Amino acid sequence: MRIRETSPSDLPDVMLVNRLAFGGETVPELARDILADPSAKPVLSLLAFDDDQPIGHILFSKGCLVEPESACSVAILAPLGVVPAAQRRGVGGRLIEAGLRSLSEAGVELVFLAGHPTYYPRHGFEPAGPLGLAPPYPFPAAHADAWMVRALRPGLLGSVRGKVMCSDVLSRPEHWRA
Repeated sequence: MRIRETSPSDLPDVMLVNRLAFGGETVPELARDILADPSAKPVLSLLAFDDDQPIGHILFSKGCLVEPESACSVAILAPLGVVPAAQRRGVGGRLIEAGLRSLSEAGVELVFLAGHPTYYPRHGFEPAGPLGLAPPYPFPAAHADAWMVRALRPGLLGSVRGKVMCSDVLSRPEHWRA
């Protein structure tokens, strides 16, 4: 398996991976729209390949901490998709770690996501709400642990608080319904 950054010519592969991973067009269109959203920049978009076949995609976009405003550098992970035939082979984990490594080198300090509370903790994510880091829209109590964060700079968690804001596309309320 190899992982590399995407280019604009990779959009069909990005769409295909997300279509196969999630079914339907909602997530592929979200990825496409985030990639085109100027307020999401800088983005980090990575594709995983098995031979020449795209098998996974991960997308990180710009975020920020507000209320109170913070100079902390923030990224949002959404979406992460792996085609069904390649699931349970570590593709998602390798995409996460490759992305976090690149983001850390670029100076990003916190990475947030709304995701499965038993999967992402294996990759260093933890519930963000108890740390005083609120999502763009409130989560129902039953799903509060799905709002997660990973610090890329030691000692940061517990020293910053606030509400996370995303790109214009990702800030649409329909993306935050449980």
